[in-house]
Amino acid sequence: LRDSGKPWSDGQSDAYNSDPEEEEEEEMIFGENDEDLEEMMDFSDLPTSLFACSVHETVFEEDLHRERFEALFRIYDEQVAFQMFKSFRRVRINFSTPEAAARARIELHESEFSGKKLKLYFAQVQNSGEDTDKSYLAPPQPVKQFLISPPASPPVGWSQSEDATPGINYDLLCAVAKLGPGMYKTH
Repeated sequence: LRDSGKPWSDGQSDAYNSDPEEEEEEEMIFGENDEDLEEMMDFSDLPTSLFACSVHETVFEEDLHRERFEALFRIYDEQVAFQMFKSFRRVRINFSTPEAAARARIELHESEFSGKKLKLYFAQVQNSGEDTDKSYLAPPQPVKQFLISPPASPPVGWSQSEDATPGINYDLLCAVAKLGPGMYKTH
């Protein structure tokens, strides 16, 4: 209908009205612009790994079920690798390309496997120190290294100071000496 410019209904006489704004909107929706289509199909920022959560217990215990589970993902990539986490009931699925991971995620997320819905999530991408995002502030360079706790051994040349002689209160000593045994009751 869009290419022919014909009316929606053959029986009606109203001609198709082509509005430039509507055509531009249709191009955006249908992805007819090649640059937009390439941008939408760019998978370079996606991870190459998925996590399958709440996987049925038989996948970890029986070889037949494990092979059936792995076969689901081998359709998308022949070099796929699996890491089984039985105690968490999760499986990490490592693909060779982000495209394969994205296709598997789109097509298999919440699909039925052994009576349970398969939940697939992209693994978080870990960047090395060189590839860190420049949009975050870096910590300041330390000018001085201050110690939070005292050192395990004293610094060179340190010596302990002498304790001062205690002050003797003679009035207190005299009052205690005047007290005799049995004069006061203790509670």
